[in-house]
Amino acid sequence: MSSLSDPRLAEQKQIANALFYRRFTSIGEKARMTALFPRLLLCFALVGGLGTLVVEARQEAQTIKISRFSGKPLPRFESLRYSAVHGRQGPNLDHPILWRYEREGLPMLVVRETHGWRRVRDPDGDEVWMQARMLSSVRTALVTREVELKRRPSEDAASKARLKSGVIAELGDCESGWCEVEIGRERGWVSKSVLWGTEVATGTL
Repeated sequence: MSSLSDPRLAEQKQIANALFYRRFTSIGEKARMTALFPRLLLCFALVGGLGTLVVEARQEAQTIKISRFSGKPLPRFESLRYSAVHGRQGPNLDHPILWRYEREGLPMLVVRETHGWRRVRDPDGDEVWMQARMLSSVRTALVTREVELKRRPSEDAASKARLKSGVIAELGDCESGWCEVEIGRERGWVSKSVLWGTEVATGTL
């Protein structure tokens, strides 16, 4: 196998960079690039390992991002402090209200921050700006479908209650696909898969 210093491979790498980082300026140029695609496969195979490392590094950097405004990680979950909170189009009171949230404790994914304001994503995927004081660090989760509240983190465990979709629970520890939750006076375990408010990974931030 030829080494990466082979002039032909260097030329192919330059073509690959052009394919990914330039815009096509004409249909003819696009056609020429398309015709060269089979020749690029070998180049991609040789440099693919490096590309994987770059992607993983970017993902890792996103995971440990710390906000300079709050000193807290982004993204992260918080919850609504009050039963009436306005979600606005931008981070000040001059921006129009897009949504009025009327569920105290509703989990929100904080995805961006500025001074005194937080951009949050709600369980339906909509993003709005809220004043930071309207949010609490208390962790909650939204039950997304009807599920049994178990005494232990196991499918075979006895049930304590049946939770309906839309119930908001205070979130405890999660382990092996199960999360401990508290609803009123009831405490137990539910499958992590039925909860919104436990996974911060978004892939689009």
